[in-house]
Amino acid sequence: EGTYVKINEDSHHSNENITPGELNQAVDIEKYTARICEQCGQPLPASYIPPADEDWTTGIFGCAEDADTCFTGMFCPCVLFGRNVSALNGDITEQRACFGHAVCVEGGIAVAALTAACSGVVDPDTVCLVTEGLLFAWWVCGIYAGMGRQLLQRKYHLKDSPCDPCAVHCCLHWCAVCQENREMRCRLGEAVPAEDTLVNPPRRQEMMD
Repeated sequence: EGTYVKINEDSHHSNENITPGELNQAVDIEKYTARICEQCGQPLPASYIPPADEDWTTGIFGCAEDADTCFTGMFCPCVLFGRNVSALNGDITEQRACFGHAVCVEGGIAVAALTAACSGVVDPDTVCLVTEGLLFAWWVCGIYAGMGRQLLQRKYHLKDSPCDPCAVHCCLHWCAVCQENREMRCRLGEAVPAEDTLVNPPRRQEMMD
């Protein structure tokens, strides 16, 4: 429905004739007709194409800019991944996301290392089958993690950098997890460890007689 704005005769030239029904016509106001971002609720320009053209706060290889995030992503990537997912999707707890990452990624790496160590003992056909299964699992994990990255991009209107979200996680998974955590911390302080956000309540005060 249109938004009606009252038009008076002063807005017309004196020599113009006002036909019946000309006043109080619907006026198209961009504020009400523009597309609205589902994440932030702000009107989007007509040229907007998701995800958008906003630059990331830090680069994909900017791990050294945040030592804490870098070390956590290097030695405990499942923990960092859990924080990111829980911050983006409140329906998934940090523990569940962390456990899933540990089973799929760290577990897959352990199986790959064990298969490589036993390559001379295990049948070559079995090694080939295990390798194909691990590559397929990694591809699926890249798609899943890429969907989370895409959700972050839509939330802050970020552009694909350096490429498609799924491809980023398939090729640079650890760097991508660190970058996403840094982005949320820089934007709104999200995905910050719980111990960093706790506030000690004031001591209880009693009235003195």
